[in-house]
Parts: sequence; C-alpha cells; structure tokens
Amino acid sequence: MDKRVSEAELDIMETLWSSTGAMTANEVADKVAPKRGWSLPTVKTMLSRLSQKGAVRYEAEGRRYLYTAAIERTAYVGGESRRLVERLFGGKLSPMIARLAEDDALTPDDIAEIEALLKELKQ
Repeated sequence: MDKRVSEAELDIMETLWSSTGAMTANEVADKVAPKRGWSLPTVKTMLSRLSQKGAVRYEAEGRRYLYTAAIERTAYVGGESRRLVERLFGGKLSPMIARLAEDDALTPDDIAEIEALLKELKQ
C-alpha cells in the first residue's frame, strides 16, 4: 500500500473487511452513510482514493464495480501499531504501556492478558 489510510477511509475499509464478499459502491454507502452522512458520490470518491492507494481492488461487473479490500485488516493494524509506537514512543513498547497504566487505561483484564502474553513469549 502506497499511503496511509485516513480515519474517514478507515470506515470504508472496516465495511469491506466485515463483508463476506465483494460489495458495490451502493452497498458500501448503505453501511457507511448512516454513520457518516455521506452521499453515494462521496463513497465512490473514497473508494477511488483507496484503490489508488492500493488498499482496495475492484472489478467491473456490467455497469457496476465490485470492491474488496486489497489488504488484510491484521496487516493494516500491525503496520499502524508499529508506526504509532515508533512515532510516539521511539520504537519502544514499554513506555506506551507505562503511559496507559499511568492514565488508568488498563483494566485488570488487560493486565492479565499482557502478563499471559509475556509468559507465552518467554517460553
């Protein structure tokens, strides 16, 4: 993927990721419009931008296009997570977790999951 996905474009991507198959622009608009208040032309513009970025692919079916995500959600989340840690915490995860702990953003369940993950990684 050439460029990062904006927050608005991420709504389109989440819609495509949650779909079991290809979607038309109308179907994407039906899912996204209530939340964002976008018109069909706006959704088509966003799909076009995402296609240019390499995040979405499409194929013609008659007079309409069918859209699918060209990248997996897990790959996107992984890349964004790495960029966040690099940009805000100098590439180190522990300062981020410390910041979350200081702000009481970690629940006891979160802490237990982190501890379990660390035990698993040590083995």
